[in-house]
Amino acid sequence: MKTTRRQAILSSLALAASAALPASTALESQKKTAKPAVDPALADAVSLSDFEAAARKRMTHMAWEYVMGGAGDEITLRWNREALDKLRLDPRVLRDVSQISAEVTILGEKWPFPVMLAPTALHRLAHREGELATARAAAAAGVTMGLSTMSSTTLEDVAKASPARRWFQLYVQHDKGFTEELVARAEASGYRALVVTVDTPTDGARNRQERAKFHLPPGIELANLRGLKVRFGRKLDSEHKVFENLLPDRLTWQDIEWLRKISKVPVLLKGILNADDADIAARSGVAGIIVSNHGARNLDTLPATIDALPRITDKVAGRTLVLMDGGVRRGTDVLKALARGANGVLIGRPIFHGLATGGAEGVTKVLNILRREFEMAMALTGVKQVSEIDRKVLWD
Repeated sequence: MKTTRRQAILSSLALAASAALPASTALESQKKTAKPAVDPALADAVSLSDFEAAARKRMTHMAWEYVMGGAGDEITLRWNREALDKLRLDPRVLRDVSQISAEVTILGEKWPFPVMLAPTALHRLAHREGELATARAAAAAGVTMGLSTMSSTTLEDVAKASPARRWFQLYVQHDKGFTEELVARAEASGYRALVVTVDTPTDGARNRQERAKFHLPPGIELANLRGLKVRFGRKLDSEHKVFENLLPDRLTWQDIEWLRKISKVPVLLKGILNADDADIAARSGVAGIIVSNHGARNLDTLPATIDALPRITDKVAGRTLVLMDGGVRRGTDVLKALARGANGVLIGRPIFHGLATGGAEGVTKVLNILRREFEMAMALTGVKQVSEIDRKVLWD
């Protein structure tokens, strides 16, 4: 591009004027025009695996082992991913997929796509703002956030942080009065459903986090359990002690009926893998079930959730909502879960990867990537809306 004599003169005058400015004025001018720095890891991430790699460099060894670890030899942890990888998709061509809609209706509410944030403990292990950042990300992406009983921020503070749709995950306590109080607090703070974890009468053989000597770092607490008396007088500084001291080992279907009676919001059961249990749940009147092996953290050699899903959805036959978690890392994984009968999926560990990489912005980007990949997978298998997804999109 050629520069005219007039342009050269104007450029020289501009340079002279800027040189005449006081140094402080020049610096202020730069501050006003400079764009905020973006972490290259966040800017360059194009898949959820990119976030995982970045998060590993940012989290402490102890926190990483806690988040990423499974039970025993972590066979189920591998199976969760391998089973999704082995499922093949059947593409269709020459179909009008110019208008794709990933929208679904879950418990009477519109979701922009069939993914929610799973209730996971202690988000402040990954980022100083913890669940507050997660809540803002959920609102930005339009998704539902599940908040854990063992969050590092109180359920009330999370509710104040953003207008995101929220469900509260409940660990039923030995102290039923405290359990009832948790339910009332969640309802008063606008949580729209109660997710009762039913697969953890005790914790599993979590050797990986034991080797890392996991404990709560200074300044991080189980915020929702403040004031709860423990049975053995131990400080609640690890998940193992929480399970050992607080969770009842006699949780039964009668307790679920009690919870349904005291709850003003829909009740879902998280941790169903057996088809007969799913049938009982559907007949009991709960609003939904979450097919889950607890992120492979409890009992090793359980089946992958995507493998358990078909027998459960066949047994339930549409009588109750069915969601699934476990190993979801791609939009194609979401498609496969829906093809096998799920109404939606939850993601857990990717929340920590997004938080560690970029706080709220990181989690939002994780969700946006997953949504884009899901919509691409829909188009490439020839479906325009979620209601068209069935087992026909699977090769076998």
